[in-house]
Amino acid sequence: MPELAVAVVARDSEQRSILQLLVEGTRVARVAASFGSLPLAPADPIVRRLQESAPDVVVLDIPLSDPSSALRAIEVLHQELPRTALFAVGSLTQPQTIVTAMRTGAREFLERPLTTNLLLEAFVRLTTTQKNAQRTNVRGTVFAVVNAKGGSGATTIAVNLALALQTAQGQTALVDLAPLGHAALHLNLRPQFTAYDAIRNLHRLDSSLMEGFTTRHSGGLQLLAGASSPSEVQPSPAEFARLFDLLAAYFQFVIVDLSSRMDAVSRLVCDLSQTVLVVAGTDVASLWSAARIQQFLSENNGRDRLRLVLNRFRKIPGFQENEVETASGLRLFWKVPNHYPAVSGAIDRGVPLMQQNRSELTRAFTGLAEKLTETETTAKRPAWSLFKIG
Repeated sequence: MPELAVAVVARDSEQRSILQLLVEGTRVARVAASFGSLPLAPADPIVRRLQESAPDVVVLDIPLSDPSSALRAIEVLHQELPRTALFAVGSLTQPQTIVTAMRTGAREFLERPLTTNLLLEAFVRLTTTQKNAQRTNVRGTVFAVVNAKGGSGATTIAVNLALALQTAQGQTALVDLAPLGHAALHLNLRPQFTAYDAIRNLHRLDSSLMEGFTTRHSGGLQLLAGASSPSEVQPSPAEFARLFDLLAAYFQFVIVDLSSRMDAVSRLVCDLSQTVLVVAGTDVASLWSAARIQQFLSENNGRDRLRLVLNRFRKIPGFQENEVETASGLRLFWKVPNHYPAVSGAIDRGVPLMQQNRSELTRAFTGLAEKLTETETTAKRPAWSLFKIG
């Protein structure tokens, strides 16, 4: 592993000294520059000095007393030094700070107090990802699927959407983060490993090991299976964010089945997603629940990413789309027709609808995949910055 040039940025002099010692202690990196103030604008002299020295990595401390300034500095550095990897060091007790840091450009979020081993693992992940990335500046896109209420069909839509994307685009992964994973049953797969196994091995997760943790479907789709027990110990927000960074390095599209999961993890995944599909029916209970889900998931100003998908839709006299949107608080994005017997049979046999001669349903999922990718191309909204690091 070649020696990495690292710049350390921290307002606190003691923390700055500690970070410098940790960098040198990895024996794979050297401190090329050190700064005691945060660059808050492109014209800041620190930005020019960093551009001249062109470090491989900037390690930036996020103090508990003033995280907003540090987050602004990450945004400025990501914009002005697009080829430099940004490592944020902060507290794991502030999930929104973690998400904002990664959205604004951080490659890694490392827990304070940092250790030499943790920093070394981050350096190894960086060089491994750079070696294995086939699409240097193109990172994958995450789409999350969540139920408005239990039984709305999020897993069915996630599975068939993933298969549609795999057929049309290739390089698609399906990640099952439901409280109890059912995606493998829909695909008639028997995974040996789960997403939680992958997270427990983040320190050594490269492309070949990622391949080993996924289970490949006959159509090429790769499943990172869900928990086989509802008692699965939950990783930290930073670990989930790191997993999705790695997934986005290896896959063009990542579909996440959250099913009816509503917790800090689901909010984090939705914050990291390009689009979140909230699956509901046209009944009062579903739309009432969709409105509450919308409030929960948009607490961190992510409402623009939320879209309503009406499942088991059938034409109803007097049906007005604006009434559904008003009731749910969400823009209606897509409708999946009502063929419950076909859907139920597909699940029982483990043969997804996309693999059957069900033209209307196949067209629905194919159309949904096309609209999502078309929206991604034309929206012009900045994607999760973590996905853009070269």
